[in-house]
Amino acid sequence: MTPGKEAPEPVLFLIHILTASGAPIALVALLAGAQGRWSEMFAWLGLAFFVDGIDGPLARRYNIAERLPRWSGASLDFVIDYATYVFLPAFALSWSLMLSQPWNWICGGLVVFTGALYFADNGMKTPDGSFKGFPAGWNMAVFGLMVLSPSEGFTIAFVLLCCALTFAPVRFVHPVRVRRWRVLTLPVTLLWMGLAALAILNDMSLDGVYALIFTAASLYLFSVSAVQQLLDRVD
Repeated sequence: MTPGKEAPEPVLFLIHILTASGAPIALVALLAGAQGRWSEMFAWLGLAFFVDGIDGPLARRYNIAERLPRWSGASLDFVIDYATYVFLPAFALSWSLMLSQPWNWICGGLVVFTGALYFADNGMKTPDGSFKGFPAGWNMAVFGLMVLSPSEGFTIAFVLLCCALTFAPVRFVHPVRVRRWRVLTLPVTLLWMGLAALAILNDMSLDGVYALIFTAASLYLFSVSAVQQLLDRVD
């Protein structure tokens, strides 16, 4: 018998509880952000990111969708992901001093608007496991902007670009599911996460070579699938 068939239903519900734990984590992150404690907020969002990374594989391994049909893990996951990937980063973008008025309202509003539409897109995933359009990864995007502290003009332009790319036929990488160049993508992802942790410990900042490496890793993750897409068209 497979592990999914052996596990009793009450135990399997713990996986839904794990997913739902992202909701109180998001609330604590919001409370930290409301007080301007951005490093603490993104630390909590990092924990939510970790939970999101393990609950899906567990649900698939134990066949939760068929074993517990009353509860939709996908719907629950979307609710939590929208809060932690889109809404809270948009709050940070709007509430911090990254942007002046009215740009903080405009950019924050566009983020939550385009993010909501993206989460309703049934065609967001491509056959190779990548995402079609910018995958509402605002937790990473806003975090990167806050750590690197570019000019306001660059921040506005980047946010508008990502919002536009939400609806563009451009691929974005999933570091685990996309097999092509995964031998490089996974280490770059782990490097990005390590530097992100360092930035959180250093009050949302990186200096010197660390900032350069973080920028390079961010650019790679942002563009690698688009580069692969372009190479496919050239071939």
